[in-house]
Amino acid sequence: MSVALGVLAGIAVLVPTARWWLMHRVGTPRGSEPFDGHVYRVGKAVIAERRCEQPRATVIVMHGFVADMRYFTHHYREPDLQLILLTSCDYHLPITDPREEPAPWAKVPAEPEGTISHDAAVLVQALEHLPRTDVVRVHGHSRGGAVVLEAAKLRPDLFERVEVVLEAPVLPQARPYRSLTPSQLWLLPFLIPLWRLAPIARHNRGAWGPLENARKRELIMAFPFNPKRVATMMANLRDIEAWSQARDASLFGNLRRGTVLVPGKDRVLESASMRESAGRAKPGLDVVELDGCSHFVLWDRPDAMPVLAHTAERSTGGD
Repeated sequence: MSVALGVLAGIAVLVPTARWWLMHRVGTPRGSEPFDGHVYRVGKAVIAERRCEQPRATVIVMHGFVADMRYFTHHYREPDLQLILLTSCDYHLPITDPREEPAPWAKVPAEPEGTISHDAAVLVQALEHLPRTDVVRVHGHSRGGAVVLEAAKLRPDLFERVEVVLEAPVLPQARPYRSLTPSQLWLLPFLIPLWRLAPIARHNRGAWGPLENARKRELIMAFPFNPKRVATMMANLRDIEAWSQARDASLFGNLRRGTVLVPGKDRVLESASMRESAGRAKPGLDVVELDGCSHFVLWDRPDAMPVLAHTAERSTGGD
């Protein structure tokens, strides 16, 4: 009996200790690429600006949960685009030998790390200080869509003449395709190492959609390695749910024009609730439904992306 009690006591100590260690240890990134441009650090977030001498337009992009900035680089590869890429707070920067530049304007956000509000405050700084053209698009995918909406809430004046693309976005009052239970969230530090062993597996295969695209497969394989810590993943997940429940359709009023892309076969976010939320958007925001498309529109249906304007459009200034 005493031996059994000793074993139970040991487990009671070791399991929480192991969980804490798994949550907070810094993981090893999987893959990086050359990048010709400047890198600006804003606390634990990063803004990367690709070199472009005479840009015709500016595109600012914010990736989704567990993705990284490489999600966008092939789509926006035209050399005359000023491409500004954000890397979420406490995520690995997927750049080989980054060239960091001081940014006197950079201020660490006061909002908690791992939250949509924190990354939105970084996006606001990028939008305020870096564009060099009058034609500006801000493109957010998945959680990045919520970051764009939150940034527009913080500084609606900066979005007066901005075109937005919300791709398979986290939206106010919308829901995930499957929600994690409290026990699953608690077990996450033990499950992430298993996900890293097989990022694409039989049990999660449906979430990714078609996988014939080699670039898509490569970047999905990096998903569980992109956040530096499991604690960051957990903070992201909890905040996505809290943000979606706390926000309402009034956020759309801070955007003047743009497109909401709603995939019909999304297995990450629930298409019906996304469509219902997007349906409350004001005139000027086009809602485009894509039958049969997965959560990753940019990879699966790049033809659905709106054409980037060559000249700035005058804002109506009305609602």
